[in-house]
Amino acid sequence: MFEFDQYLGFLAFLTILTIGFWLMIFLLTFVVPYWLIGNLREMMKERKEAKRAQLEE
Repeated sequence: MFEFDQYLGFLAFLTILTIGFWLMIFLLTFVVPYWLIGNLREMMKERKEAKRAQLEE
């Protein structure tokens, strides 16, 4: 069926594919929402500070 070098190549392919799959799952479930929520908080903080500075003038 497979020769030994083909078997090693197939295992390397499956390993890289599996690592990529779990990396994408991690990025989509933790990193991207963390980045978006942090960005929204920073935008709201800047708007609040701008409104406060405008009211003080």
